[in-house]
This record gives sequence, C-alpha cells and structure tokens, in this order.
Amino acid sequence: MGQARELMDRLTEAVTSENLDAIDDIYASDVVITTPDQGTITGLAEAKAWHQSFVDAFDMTFEMERELETEDCAIDQGTALATHTGDMPLPDGTTLPPTGKQIRLRACDVATVANGKIVRHDFYFDQLEMMTQLGLLEQPATTTSG
Repeated sequence: MGQARELMDRLTEAVTSENLDAIDDIYASDVVITTPDQGTITGLAEAKAWHQSFVDAFDMTFEMERELETEDCAIDQGTALATHTGDMPLPDGTTLPPTGKQIRLRACDVATVANGKIVRHDFYFDQLEMMTQLGLLEQPATTTSG
C-alpha cells in the first residue's frame, strides 16, 4: 500500500467515525476540494467545514466497491449508505431539517497526494439522486421503448 492509499483510507475512517480532527494530519493546509454541491473549496478549515456538514446531517457508512491507486493518487468508488438525522445545508443557503430517510448514494472520489498530504480531493456524487431519495424531488419518469 502506498502513501496515497494510506491517506485516503485514513480520511475515510476519520469521516465515517466522525473524528474530523484527524483531517489536520491528512489534508495539506492549502488543499483544494471540488464537490458537486459546493464547487471548489480551498484550505483545511473549509475542507473540514464541508465534511462536518455531512457528519452533522447524516449517520453514514461507506461500502467500498473499488480502490485504485497510482504513485500519487488514490481513487475510491462505492456507495454511501446514510440516514438523514440532522440539519443539512443546501447550496442556496437554506437548511433541510432531518427527514429520517435512508439513502444509497453512488460516489467516487479522487485524492492527489504530495509531500505526505492530500493536496487535491475531487468528489463525485449525483445530487439529483440524493435529492430524490430525500423526498425533495419526484422520482424521474421512466420511458419505455416500443
């Protein structure tokens, strides 16, 4: 296991165990994060705040499906299983109160490492899928061919 994989695994454990203080030793102070919901986030404090918003809103676990690694990069693909138990900040600045709903959200993230820290972290998940499962949007209509 290389450094990128070790850091990604430590980060996943920190978030799923709600030990966000561990992030201080994982992310670089000037880390750049891209997310579907907040766009580009820069810096350790903002990164921790973004993770904290999910920890506060969801009781969450992660089912790993694939782990890939290169010399300076780790990629995780899997499913986040979560119950919406706390207030969730929305991109428009409002807050969604807890719905109690359980969601299964396909996700992928890519972490790039330099000098012993994650310097870039790109998250990918489907916001439409998330909002539909939380009951904020209607299930998309399906079409049949014929």
